[in-house]
Amino acid sequence: VYIAVTVDGFIATPDGDVGFLDPYHSSPGKPNKYDFESFMKTVDVLIMGRKSFDKVISFGPELWAYSETPVVVLSRQQQDNLVIPPYLQQQVTCSSKAPEELVLELSEQHGYQHAYIDGGQTIRRFLNAGLVDQLILTRVPLLLGQGIPLFGDNNKAGDGSTNSNNNSRTNLEHVETVDLGNGLITTCYTVIASSNDTG
Repeated sequence: VYIAVTVDGFIATPDGDVGFLDPYHSSPGKPNKYDFESFMKTVDVLIMGRKSFDKVISFGPELWAYSETPVVVLSRQQQDNLVIPPYLQQQVTCSSKAPEELVLELSEQHGYQHAYIDGGQTIRRFLNAGLVDQLILTRVPLLLGQGIPLFGDNNKAGDGSTNSNNNSRTNLEHVETVDLGNGLITTCYTVIASSNDTG
């Protein structure tokens, strides 16, 4: 997981807009190993939700940030009227598989070992399934007040269903925190395990 989040925990405005990140894209920060280009070099495949994909392609081909990395778009039904622009036809596929099944398929059939998970609901689904090894979070110096939260309701599985582990939690180990400049702070965590608080 590699994602920007405001200080109060939001990844987008209530309508899904991320325009508040634009000033930070246009203003170069300090070179570091957690910049997006360096991160993408470690990625075999990008897995994102339908809403995230629709938002990204709405920016047009000139702002497509993922180069030629294969992309899997998660949708509740296979294809689900997913519109893939011509310039991404050979790069993007759609899947309705559960996270565990999809990861196994990508590993066995394609040899992919490092997936970039993107989108709030998708991140929560993969976290709940125990399939996230690392979180790289960049704190944006902004309080939105309201919007789409990164982690949302931890009792939800991310696909609208209720997580039976009502008191589940995810333990993290701090790896490093880096000042990117421009007020941006990136922190890397290793995901240790999910556990249930029964007490």
